[in-house]
This record gives sequence, structure tokens and C-alpha cells, in this order.
Amino acid sequence: MYYPIFAAAPDARIFGAALDRKTVRRAVKEGAAAVYGDDAARFELDQPLPEAERILREQGQMEAHCNALPESLVSGMVEAQRLRDASFAATVLAARAQTGGLVVVITGNGHARSDWGIPAALKRAAPGLNVLTIGQFEIAPWESGIPFDLYLLTEAAEREDPCAAFN
Repeated sequence: MYYPIFAAAPDARIFGAALDRKTVRRAVKEGAAAVYGDDAARFELDQPLPEAERILREQGQMEAHCNALPESLVSGMVEAQRLRDASFAATVLAARAQTGGLVVVITGNGHARSDWGIPAALKRAAPGLNVLTIGQFEIAPWESGIPFDLYLLTEAAEREDPCAAFN
């Protein structure tokens, strides 16, 4: 899936940031801070989410999973997202330290959100770092409070209904 991007930037150094499924599943059960370990406070994983944010994130996880998640998994899915954001942010900081240059993260909109995704984790860990967020949408996003510095609108991609598998 990422080959065209890699091919377009053959001299770029690539830093993988994805976590294995076993680690992500642990976060669902144990929480992001427990899985991240001793450095969890660096990304505020040791702190509970503000109530309003927790509710929005849980609603987003339900919608992203076609409202088919068991209620018992929803908060754990948010914890998995928090763990991924912190892990991606740590990789950004490592890449920046190793290269001294610009770092580009290619990820989904949920991880790119400036209010609670990777950019928010970076702000906690490296407050002076300049970050630019770009979201990509097939339809215009909400009118106010868009959590990206910029966003792009594209034509809708042809694909099968992702929720069909839950019917």
C-alpha cells in the first residue's frame, strides 16, 4: 500500500512505527500506560482522558467499527489508539534525532488529529517541535473545530461497504 510513496521518495529514510497486534491487544486489556511502560508519563498516558474527550473518542471508535463493537471493548480500543499515538510520536522524535531533518508521518486522520493524535503526543513530549497536520477527506469535514492545520478534499474512492462484514 505504501510502495508508491516510498518509490516517490527513494532517498528518504523510512522509520516503521506500527505496533504488533499482540502489543495493541494488551493495551485494549491493560491500558496504554501499562503497556508503554516506564516512559508513559512522557506522553501523559498515565493520566486519564478528560471526560468530554473520552466520550468523543469512544463514539469515534464505535463509528469506525460500524457500531459493532461490544460495549466492553470500546474504552480499550481508545487505549490502543493512545498507545499507537505515543509510539508513533516516539518514532518521530527518534527519526528527528537521527536525521536532524524533516519528518513526515503518513497515517490516518485519527492519528493525525492535532487535538489528540500524534501531534498532541509530540506537543507533550517535545513542546518546541514545529508540527503541521493535514487531514484528507472524501466529504467536507465538520464546519468548526477542524483538528488539522490543513485539509484536502478528494473524490470518493470506490470500495465495498466496510460494514457489510458485520451484517
